[in-house]
Amino acid sequence: MGNGQHARHRGHGREGRPSSSNSDRVVVLPGDEIPSRGLRPGVGTYRTDGRIYASVLGLVRESPPFIKVMPLSGRYIPHAGDVIVGIVTDVQGTFWLLDIAAPRWAPLHMTGTPWKIDFGETGNYLHVGDSVVVAVEQIDETGRIGVTMNGPELGKLEGGTLFTVSPAKIPRVIGRGGSMIQTITEATGCQLRVGQNGRVWADGPPDGIRRVHETLVMIETEGQRRGLTERVERYLTSSAPTGPELPWTGPPRSATLDEALPRPESLDDGPGDDIELSENGA
Repeated sequence: MGNGQHARHRGHGREGRPSSSNSDRVVVLPGDEIPSRGLRPGVGTYRTDGRIYASVLGLVRESPPFIKVMPLSGRYIPHAGDVIVGIVTDVQGTFWLLDIAAPRWAPLHMTGTPWKIDFGETGNYLHVGDSVVVAVEQIDETGRIGVTMNGPELGKLEGGTLFTVSPAKIPRVIGRGGSMIQTITEATGCQLRVGQNGRVWADGPPDGIRRVHETLVMIETEGQRRGLTERVERYLTSSAPTGPELPWTGPPRSATLDEALPRPESLDDGPGDDIELSENGA
């Protein structure tokens, strides 16, 4: 991060450093000094006078050779290599304009798809309101975002329900090595696609969609508490349907987590689990 983001430098514990030895659980404010432990400044940090400071409110994470601060809130900031979910907002002769929940929209050029498209035929493939999974290829010096649909697991999303969570909570939605996604998928019978821009697509039985939503509410509101994995597992087990599933009577919809579906009951904390935040959810 640039030095223009300096805040008044603060300290924790002795010698102005966070007092906890477990840096993955240290919450820092902008301007707090972070013990470098020989690591280089990464995302959410900056260096001045040989010391590393936080540039955002977030959790400290060591990811050699970098030390990072993963933000607890804020809009999605794209990085090359991110896999994200975009929504088509405009159709032009050679490209579609995507809302990717970032400060700027991103054009998806027709050459960045697996289809052979002639000029002016883009409207035959994607329409306004369609959702797609794309990868961020590059961000140029002007901030223009280049995305592509060419690659494994990329493409148009058919049907399903699109939810929105804070991009900062996506690593918790994914879990270590995809463990949280696997837990939710197996318990709900839903297929999930997660974008690093905070969008989660789910497709499956109606009750499964409801339980996915409620699980995302839990992660969104309790993602920084210990024992999240155990609470999610207990909720999914206790909420499993016991009778025949009712047929789906409504169309797919988009949703955010402040809608009217009830939040799951608060569950007692179980054994602690380490918070693992990473740019790729690993």
